[in-house]
Amino acid sequence: MSTVDIVLAGARGHGRWHLENIRRLQDKGIVRLAGICELTPLEATEIPEGLGTPEQSGDFGALLDSTGARIAVICTPIPTHTDLALEAARRGVHLLLEKPPAPSYAEFRRMADGVAAAGVVCQIGFQSLGSHAVPAIRRLIAEGAIGEISGIGGAGAWARPESYYRRAPWAGKRRLNGVDVFDGALTNPLAHAVATGLALNGSTRAEDVTGIRTELLRANDIESDDTSCVRVTTAQGRPVTVAATLCAEHPGDPYVLVHGSRGRITFWYKQDRVLLQRAGHGPEEYEYGSTDLLENLVDHLTDGTGLLVPPDETGAFMKVVEAIRTAPDPAPLPRAAWHLVADRRVVPGVDGLVAASADTLALFSELGAPWAPPREVST
Repeated sequence: MSTVDIVLAGARGHGRWHLENIRRLQDKGIVRLAGICELTPLEATEIPEGLGTPEQSGDFGALLDSTGARIAVICTPIPTHTDLALEAARRGVHLLLEKPPAPSYAEFRRMADGVAAAGVVCQIGFQSLGSHAVPAIRRLIAEGAIGEISGIGGAGAWARPESYYRRAPWAGKRRLNGVDVFDGALTNPLAHAVATGLALNGSTRAEDVTGIRTELLRANDIESDDTSCVRVTTAQGRPVTVAATLCAEHPGDPYVLVHGSRGRITFWYKQDRVLLQRAGHGPEEYEYGSTDLLENLVDHLTDGTGLLVPPDETGAFMKVVEAIRTAPDPAPLPRAAWHLVADRRVVPGVDGLVAASADTLALFSELGAPWAPPREVST
């Protein structure tokens, strides 16, 4: 098998994770980092040992041309995703595109349709969907292990300092210079909870979504939401409800909860860990491996292995993004609803509300949160 040349666009911030992952695959002889696209070139100390001296340029198209790369990994600001993906596609370069794939459903369709027309392959970077737990849970559901499924709940209680929203000009924005961004809790840091809940429900494509209700709030002095919930009604007849906050009192690992008539399945997707609880049995806990999405993309190109996260399998997630985009701006929480702990804003009681939402498939307003909006926004 020949080594596949790769260009990485966006090598700082989360891009550092991609640098380390590319080094891991390069050590296995699978890929070679041929180029890095950054407006300010990386210093030698910023490039992990073992990656050599890849070509660097701020011109993405020119870098693809000069390196002859076969794959581009795009980990750049959200509003740039579609144009960069199409620039690569026009050159016949295959893609690993970070999540969220686009800031609007229209931009998503422009990207997905353009990539398909160019005949290149695109993998969307929802790494949780590479977990071997996902097909295992689907099998448990299909076998009736927990009876009839009534819905899926997701919970994410994280904490981010105020400086998190100063990490980049687009951080915490809904729009920047008139361009859609939508860097909110449900669309970016805890997007995996939404995408994973939809996947376990078998509701991954745009046509699987029949309705969406959102409750978008913020404790921080930002445009986007940092404490929010969403309920997706689906063609499968089961709701998917996800609650998320970046203002947790005691941050923990996010999870997705499958509700059945005779039990439940909890999936901590960052740990690939599953807890099966069902009538007549003791609790059963399992740990699974995970397939790296870049490695899966290389395998798809070299030996035809099935692609794990093609664009159309994130269409339902993008419908959620679109509902958040078209919703009224997030409501600021009353000053009495949050307090400062060091450099972060904390909302007392929000951890329990997030967990209760996953447990009951209820929105914040239905749980009686004193700061919840008086009515839901539906699309």
